[in-house]
Amino acid sequence: MEKFFKLKENNTTVRTEIMAGLTTFFAMAYIVFVNPNQVAAEGANGWLAAIGADGAALGQIWNAVYIASILGAIVGTLLMALYAKLPFALACGMGLNAFFCTCFVSGAFFAGEDVITGYHSGLVIIFLSGIIFLLLSVTGLREYIAKAMPDCLKKAIPAGIGLFIAMIGMKNAGLIQANQYTFVQFVNIKDGDWVTEVAPALVAFIGFVLIAILAKLKVKGNIIIGIIVSTVLYYVFTAQIPSFDIAGVGQAFKDFGTVGITALFDGAAWGKAFTGAHIGGIFNAVMLIITFCLVDMFDTVGTLYGAASQANMLDENGDPVNVDKAMTADSVGTVAGAVFGTSTVTTFVESASGVAEGGRTGLTGVVVSICFALCLFLSPVASIVPGCATAPALIFVGVLMLKNFAKVDMDDMLSAVPAFLALIMMPLTYSISNGIGIAAIAYVLIALCTKKYTKKDIVVTVIAILFALRFALIYM
Repeated sequence: MEKFFKLKENNTTVRTEIMAGLTTFFAMAYIVFVNPNQVAAEGANGWLAAIGADGAALGQIWNAVYIASILGAIVGTLLMALYAKLPFALACGMGLNAFFCTCFVSGAFFAGEDVITGYHSGLVIIFLSGIIFLLLSVTGLREYIAKAMPDCLKKAIPAGIGLFIAMIGMKNAGLIQANQYTFVQFVNIKDGDWVTEVAPALVAFIGFVLIAILAKLKVKGNIIIGIIVSTVLYYVFTAQIPSFDIAGVGQAFKDFGTVGITALFDGAAWGKAFTGAHIGGIFNAVMLIITFCLVDMFDTVGTLYGAASQANMLDENGDPVNVDKAMTADSVGTVAGAVFGTSTVTTFVESASGVAEGGRTGLTGVVVSICFALCLFLSPVASIVPGCATAPALIFVGVLMLKNFAKVDMDDMLSAVPAFLALIMMPLTYSISNGIGIAAIAYVLIALCTKKYTKKDIVVTVIAILFALRFALIYM
């Protein structure tokens, strides 16, 4: 183990890597349940079934995606751990899964087609985007694109991801809530429901402060301690008892075998992917493939730069170590996810929580994969930890990652404005790739208008053009 992962060389230990793996897993375990909810429109009793879709079919999709999500996470994370030897975990990307549902599952229903047909055609699109992604990776083009990004964006992306992660944590815990007049608001302590609103928010805040105190005292395992204490506090505050319900595990495997993993072997699904009423023609199908590929690419680039920066795993040029292998692992994860029956598998931003706990090698990912494997049969274990207990870890990671923004030259508007847009647009648009795309467009325009455009800016120009087309043609 020492020889393979080079633990001493990376200044880590088996114990630290295990703690980091557990931290990352609990921070992202919500995806096990959230992803099938997003892809299958909440399943047999969800909103799409309520308006007339086939509930039984949606239930089958939910079960298939549940198993496929876990298998995709295991394969992708193990590749990242054993091939790239990096402490980053993979799972189905948030945002992309909802977009998948809109285009293919609910889209099929509203177009008068069977939801399973829509689901299968969507998997074909994801598979093809993954293949393109893989070709870009093995040829080195993805690595070249990542390294050619302007320096100001390389420094701003980790900070933007930090804000994004912190916002996800605050939202998951209910510390911030939607408000139709002010956009967002603080949780209503005075009139909010104790069990569903106030207690989770208090637990998250207490957990966050606890992690900060332990970090200040240099206590090892501060994040996982914070998660455990927050979990206990949640059940104490709400007077609830954790429940274990293992019913339905067998049915999930059955639906996975009949509905999930069979999709890419269905000739009709390939035809519907380009001619289905819910797709709208070959041009739209091609644009969807490009969109999924583009978003996945820059979500991955952003996450890798953010997490690697947090771990001090950048080379002398400010690029992540083993970035080529990391991107190959990510693209294979996408292909594997589509084969299993789920939406785009990508490097997960919550990996930064394990990095903050000290994870520096692929052993962290091995631990995460083992935890996901257990979820195939022991899903209630993952569901015991509530979102408000993992939220403190995400918020704390946001604090740590903001330090990167201090390295941006704020006196030079060619550097300051794109960096600011990357920082602010990631959380405000709820998308890492959107933040990168908007910042790239601003950078190119400012460089051109101020005569600072150079030959090295050609790559970021192509990125800007692709994102401009995506923004104009496809909303997600």
